[in-house]
Amino acid sequence: MLKDRNKILGMNARSIEYLRGNKKGSRSLADNKLKTKQRLVKNGLAAADLISVVRESSELRDFNWESLSSSFVIKPNRGMGGEGILIIFNRLKNGRWLTTGRRQLTEEDLTSHVLNILDGNFSLSNTPDIALFESRLTVDPLFKRFSNDGIPDIRVIVYNKVPVMAMLRVPTKKSGGKANLAQGGLGIGIDIATGLTTHVVQKGWLYEKEISRHPDTNATLRGVQVPYWSKILETAVLAAAMIGLKYSGVDLSVDKKRGPVILEVNARPGLGIQLANMSPLRERLRRIRGLTVESPERGISIAKELFSGQIAYEVASITGRQVIGLVEQVTLFGKDQSKKKLKAKIDTGADNSSVGEELARELGFGEALDYFASYEMSTEMSQEEAKEKAKEINSRVRRDQPDIAGLSIVSSSHGVTLRMRIRMKVKLAGYTMDIEPTVVNRGHLTYRMLIGRRNLAHFLVDTTKVPLMKKEVVKKEASSDKA
Repeated sequence: MLKDRNKILGMNARSIEYLRGNKKGSRSLADNKLKTKQRLVKNGLAAADLISVVRESSELRDFNWESLSSSFVIKPNRGMGGEGILIIFNRLKNGRWLTTGRRQLTEEDLTSHVLNILDGNFSLSNTPDIALFESRLTVDPLFKRFSNDGIPDIRVIVYNKVPVMAMLRVPTKKSGGKANLAQGGLGIGIDIATGLTTHVVQKGWLYEKEISRHPDTNATLRGVQVPYWSKILETAVLAAAMIGLKYSGVDLSVDKKRGPVILEVNARPGLGIQLANMSPLRERLRRIRGLTVESPERGISIAKELFSGQIAYEVASITGRQVIGLVEQVTLFGKDQSKKKLKAKIDTGADNSSVGEELARELGFGEALDYFASYEMSTEMSQEEAKEKAKEINSRVRRDQPDIAGLSIVSSSHGVTLRMRIRMKVKLAGYTMDIEPTVVNRGHLTYRMLIGRRNLAHFLVDTTKVPLMKKEVVKKEASSDKA
């Protein structure tokens, strides 16, 4: 790990050749969180709501602390590295405020913290500063799996209107509920093309260890889809452009009601993002240097085109799970060990896998099909009727026809019915597994086989990996295969 870190840090992506691309006026604007917020909001981008601004210590004498909500954030206007940010989680019955790190603070404690901000204790060059009071975001339920303490945020490095690297920063108990790597938070690499999480490191670049699960919740953190990914990339690129930075680090979080919200825009983003992605940033920057990028949409498209080839190998090596697309080549093994290769639809929205009746016959299951057909199953049964029917004939069917693994109750737009399941082997993306697909008439569908989520535990499905055919093909079956 140390060897990899030295290799990455040896290729300092923040070299002068990229930082010089930021004009002095744009750097000054980015360093001022209040002016940055005002610029972004004026141009229609979402930022944390501003509650109050304290510019002089004299303002604290008459400051109405009781007017504040039970949850808010205090931060220095020109702070750096997350220093000086105080997150208030709740107001207790005893009148004290509770931080995300479970500390209880009095009004005097808050006043003292604001005075430290005004004195410049957390600011660039330790110059006098102003204190900002902002509304605290509410974590989106889709991000709950990442943290129970504090709100995760996302940093996106944007260069020349192209998002080149991204990282999810996750709070821990050790970090006191802050998404700060230096204080013990987690840095999780994100694949730009897909929004899937890759490597996870803790403690930042001075000392780090690679992990796979959250140290507090034991939740799996690798190979997870980051919600709102396309919107996050678009917002980051727009924010960098509005501040006028050619090279920047845009920090965002996702609010329960508002979606992606910009926290700040950095003209001098740090290097921890390279460790979280296990990749030197400079190599990516060089690939897009000098490109003419007309719009954020084009910049995002370029990023996905240039960096899309990296996720499959990285995720497979990290999680042991192969990345597959919406349509994949499979090999089916028949009763007599014959092999049949065909394209199958991958559908995480379907519970069970299924094969077409004709395909089942070709694989040697014709006798089982004819036997099951003799029961003349109705498609107009209720759920209860289907359960009773299955209970009545299940043991008899399995006894008389060993090729039938059992019966499944299936609800569709055509009604409720029973389907037989057969035992067979299938090879998908180099992995051979035993499955029990239902048998159904798929003659009107494009694919003779569908693989549902019960048989996808060993894989990650990349919905951007579109097969070499018209996209309408996939849409055609969207409502037909919810088995």
